[in-house]
This record gives sequence, C-alpha cells and structure tokens, in this order.
Amino acid sequence: MNYWLMKTEPDTFSIADLERVKVEPWSGVRSMFARFHMRAMSVGDLVLFHHSSCNPPGVAGTAKVVRTGVVDETQFDPESPYYEPKAT
Repeated sequence: MNYWLMKTEPDTFSIADLERVKVEPWSGVRSMFARFHMRAMSVGDLVLFHHSSCNPPGVAGTAKVVRTGVVDETQFDPESPYYEPKAT
C-alpha cells in the first residue's frame, strides 16, 4: 500500500465535501507530473487530503483510492475551466 498527498483548495472541494458525497473523482489535474503519480495509484492506497490556500494550510483528513483509470470528464466540457479542445 502506498500513501499519497493530494492537494485541493477547500473552497473548491474540501474534506467535508468528500465526507458528504463519499466518492468523487479527482478532476481538473493538468500537471503531467501529478497525472503520472495519479496513474501509479492503486485501489486501497491511502490519501492525505491536504487543504491549501487557507489559514492554516495542512492535512485535513484521509481518504482511500477506490477506483483507478478514471477519465477526467471536465476536459470534454467547453464550459469547464479544464476544457482541452482537440488540436486540429
């Protein structure tokens, strides 16, 4: 089992949001470095859920990887800030 540090802005998606919805895809990741590490995750790995850009920043809780290989649907939504139009 591996342990991962995943960063989020608490006003975007917080540990309280995760507790409420139970399962949520980690979307909007555009860093190739971060994507590489996310691809190395396995079901059952533990996640340190880190809140950034808040006072105080730090680990707000833990989570568990429950699925891997999830396609980030936000890349296909033209209304999303993470939309990536296909190159022509």
